[in-house]
Amino acid sequence: MTQICQPFTYVDLPDTGDANMMQLAKGELKQLGANQVLIEVHCAGVNGPDIKQRQGAYPAPKDASPILGLEVAGTVIAIGSEVSQLQAGDRVCALVPGGGYASHVVTYAQHCLPIPQGMSMMQAAALPETFFTVWGNVFMRGKLQANEWLLVHGGAGGIGSTTIALAKAFGAKVIATASSAQKRDYCLQIGADHCVQVPGYGADAQTSLVDAVLSLTNGRGVDVVLDMAGGEMINQNLKMIASDGRIVSIAMQSGAKATVDVFRLMAKRVVWTGSTLRPQSVAAKAAIAAELKQTVWPLLDVGTIQLQVDRSFALSEVVAAHEYMESGEHKGKIVLQLK
Repeated sequence: MTQICQPFTYVDLPDTGDANMMQLAKGELKQLGANQVLIEVHCAGVNGPDIKQRQGAYPAPKDASPILGLEVAGTVIAIGSEVSQLQAGDRVCALVPGGGYASHVVTYAQHCLPIPQGMSMMQAAALPETFFTVWGNVFMRGKLQANEWLLVHGGAGGIGSTTIALAKAFGAKVIATASSAQKRDYCLQIGADHCVQVPGYGADAQTSLVDAVLSLTNGRGVDVVLDMAGGEMINQNLKMIASDGRIVSIAMQSGAKATVDVFRLMAKRVVWTGSTLRPQSVAAKAAIAAELKQTVWPLLDVGTIQLQVDRSFALSEVVAAHEYMESGEHKGKIVLQLK
C-alpha cells in the first residue's frame, strides 16, 4: 500500500433511508494499492444499485468503500507500484467498487478503460456499470449471437438502453418492453426492432406481453431474455423463450422468489443463469473489461454505438438525482457532474 493522503469531497450517507439522508462531506483517501489508481473524478454515473444501497437493501462488500457510486470518468493522478498500463494524466472511465460519488476515487487499473474518441467525460461516465453488466450477462453468460432474438425488459432505462445498443451493434433482433408510450418511442428511436408497451408486471400485462412476443417471433419465442423483474415474470419468460434459449436474471424488481414451471424449463432445454456485478472478483471484472476494450470500444471510438445521457446534476444535487431516478421518468443514464 502507498500512502497518498488525498483530501476529497464525497457524498456521505449517515444512515440508510430516503434520498435526503445524503449530504456532502470532506475526508481523506489514505492508501493506494499496488494494482490500483487514484482518479480525479469529473463525472459519476447514477445507477439502480446506488438507490438500493442507500435504502439499505444492497450493502457494499466488506472490502469496498461504503460511499455510493460504481462508475466514474476522470483523470488518473496517481498509480500503484505495479501499474504499468496507465500513467498520471490518462483520461479514463472506470468501474469502481464504491466511492464514485466523490471528487477522487481509488479503483483497480484493470477496471479502467480509455475515454472513447470524441466522447465527453459526462458520456463516458455513463458507460462502465451498464456496459460491464450487459456484456458480462447478455454476451458472456447469455451468449447472444447475430440474428438471434433478444427480449429486454425495461428497455428505456440505463441497462435497457445499453442492451439495445450493444445487441443491435452485434446483429441481434431486439424486442424491448416499456411502461409508457414515450418510453416505447424512445426504445424504437435507439434501435429496438419492436417495443411492447406494458403497464407493469401484473397478470394482464404478462398475458398480453407473452402473446405479443410470440406473435412477433412467429410463435417461436426469443433466444435470450435479459430479466430485471424476477418474481412471477420468470414463468412468463419461460413461455416467451425459444427452445434452447437462455434467460439471464440481473435484478428482482418484482420479487426474489417464484414458483417456477420446471417442466417447461426442461422441455425447452432452457439455460437460466444470472449474476450481480459488484461482488465479482477483481479478476472476473478485469476479464469483462478486456473483452470490452477489444470488442466494444472500437465501435464506440467510431460512433457505431451511441448512448444518451438523460440528465446531469451537480454533486451537490445528488438528492434530486436520486429522486429523479426513483420517479421512473428517466430515459437513458443519469450522471453527476463534478467538473
